[in-house]
Amino acid sequence: MTPVWIALGAVALVFLYGVFLFNRLVSLRNRVDNGWSQIDVQLRRRYDLIPNLVETVKGYAAHERQLFETIAEARTRGIAASEVGDQAQAENQITRGLRQLLAVAENYPDLKANQNFLALQEELTGTESKIAFARQFYNDQVMRVNTLIQSFPSNLVARLFGFAPREFFDIEDPVRGPVNVDLSQP
Repeated sequence: MTPVWIALGAVALVFLYGVFLFNRLVSLRNRVDNGWSQIDVQLRRRYDLIPNLVETVKGYAAHERQLFETIAEARTRGIAASEVGDQAQAENQITRGLRQLLAVAENYPDLKANQNFLALQEELTGTESKIAFARQFYNDQVMRVNTLIQSFPSNLVARLFGFAPREFFDIEDPVRGPVNVDLSQP
């Protein structure tokens, strides 16, 4: 009789541990989804700021038409992106375009003194910080869920219930390197 109880106890422990792993995977998946939602909120805010910033600079630097078009195209791609990798590519293009836009603004002292431009630039800087924070939170959660999905024995539970590894959101960090601006006319 005792070996039967031991076997039932072992089965119950394995079952309870499986339930624990499943609940942990669900919790981490939800944290990843929440992290992505926070990134999305900040990216939408950034997308709303870009047209105002471009219009403000356009008034002073109308001959930078190609730059304005590049930023607008990148913004459109960012809004339409549905996959993490596509979103990251669009964000990298937007970041490069905004760097160039702000570099162009340096050539126009009247623009740099414009209160609307300064307010937009300040709001964009704050939004960039929030994006960086949300990206870090998201990537931390992705690392946790991916580690759990790939580790034994949780990988068995993950495979059984269809949990798949998530993609990191890697974009260019605005402070990673020097800005290279080419304003030469073709």
